[in-house]
Amino acid sequence: MRYNIAVKAGKQAKKGVLRVIFSRTALILLLILMQLSTFAGLLTILRDYMVYIYGVMLVIQAGVIIYIMNEQTCPEFSRTWILLILIFPVFGCAFYVYAKMELGTHFFGEQLKERQMETWPYLKQKKTIIEDLRASKPANANLAHYMNRSLHFPVYRNTRATYFSCGEEKFPALLDQLKKAEKFIFLEYFIVAEGYMWGSILNVLKQKAAQGVEVRFMYDGMCSISLLPYNYPKMIEKFGIRCKMFSPIRPVLTTAQNNRDHRKICVIDGKVGFTGGINLGDEYINREERFGYWKDTAVMLEGDAVQSLTMLFLQMWNATERRPEHYGRYLTKPGKELHRELGFVMPYGDSPFDKEDVGEEVYCHILNHAKKYVHIMTPYLILDSQMMDALCRAAKSGIDVKLIMPGIPDKRYAFALAKTYYKELIKAGVKIYEFTPGFVHAKVFVSDNDTATIGTINLDYRSLYLHFECGVFFYNNPVVRDVEQDFQNTLKKCRRISVADLKKISLRMTLLGRSLRLIAPLM
Repeated sequence: MRYNIAVKAGKQAKKGVLRVIFSRTALILLLILMQLSTFAGLLTILRDYMVYIYGVMLVIQAGVIIYIMNEQTCPEFSRTWILLILIFPVFGCAFYVYAKMELGTHFFGEQLKERQMETWPYLKQKKTIIEDLRASKPANANLAHYMNRSLHFPVYRNTRATYFSCGEEKFPALLDQLKKAEKFIFLEYFIVAEGYMWGSILNVLKQKAAQGVEVRFMYDGMCSISLLPYNYPKMIEKFGIRCKMFSPIRPVLTTAQNNRDHRKICVIDGKVGFTGGINLGDEYINREERFGYWKDTAVMLEGDAVQSLTMLFLQMWNATERRPEHYGRYLTKPGKELHRELGFVMPYGDSPFDKEDVGEEVYCHILNHAKKYVHIMTPYLILDSQMMDALCRAAKSGIDVKLIMPGIPDKRYAFALAKTYYKELIKAGVKIYEFTPGFVHAKVFVSDNDTATIGTINLDYRSLYLHFECGVFFYNNPVVRDVEQDFQNTLKKCRRISVADLKKISLRMTLLGRSLRLIAPLM
């Protein structure tokens, strides 16, 4: 027993060290050390030429800052870059230029764009559905028009949705659907960890591959740090499963390490699709305890809207493939009967390369068009000015805005940073709660008993700007009531945070949060 505990503690320590090494925080610290070393060398070797060197540096610094100020990007990103360049002009400028000229990242972005264009013919919007949506709620029709025109995400009807309020509910349903597969299985996940959950799924995948079912499995390269062996794809392919690691982590300075595949998608025969916050690890089904009880959510789609999840997977899979994909093989015929009681369903994806902040657009849309309430669950709260304004404006307008956060955080620094936003939100009328039994990993917005979105997108810069993400927008679908009921059930296990509670936060945590807020967009 003591040996197992020691091994487990060793693995957790290894994970912590590796996460620090590969984080942007470590990169910034490294740049600071290099900056200090460079200045020390310049003072010693080039003492007589420092005036000229300083002049050249000043010109370069001014040019980079002017470029940043005129760039079309999130203002918080611009502010942080300018701050770093002013404090550390040499390496601040060098790293910014390097980030903008990252050839590997741009190449992948172009490849993904080509794959997206190939799938557009399979993602056409039915005009009758838009007309029905406009007659019901014009604002949602406008969102659907934007999604389809700019990003080719159509809105569907004839789609049944099943909501899962925790991993323990989703897991058996996922296994059951996998066992029913006859043609193909596509899986795309951010975290995959060896254990009971993944082992059970892998056994089914092996059986299906042996039966002739096409199985494709893709996971994010972060797993190679401590969760899976680096050669895991080759190990899996021995079972007849096509497997690949998205953007493998390499110990070199590269901005590609920040564009992670944070999506969670499973598609079975083009008829059934899963997404949400639940990854493939034992903590997600509370078989392993890490931060108290793990509260998460997911949704299963059955019907026409699964088509978009299929295409989202194939776009990402084929971004690194050279052989052509026969997308038509994975199409399913639209349902003949239009089930109006199932409302409207719109799956969507978010990419750091399309210059469209889709996740934030959906969240702000819900906040801006709510009439009664907006209820939110999110594990992280690192907000830009647009999201902060939307939350505060909704609350000040009399909308009941409630926000459930973790009671036990998984990242101390993120928790400290989140608390720096509490006071302003609470004063605006936003009600903030913390889930006392443990950690909230759910990413849910629900509003007015008719609108909801469930997906992978956190309220932080990484999810909103840097990662590949996905979600599903619902309107007048029965699943919305299930989401709201789950929110109310979760609320009973939370404690409300007041302004008085904020005064009890330690000075150390306050200083940490305030300091990190300066570089939040780069974390």
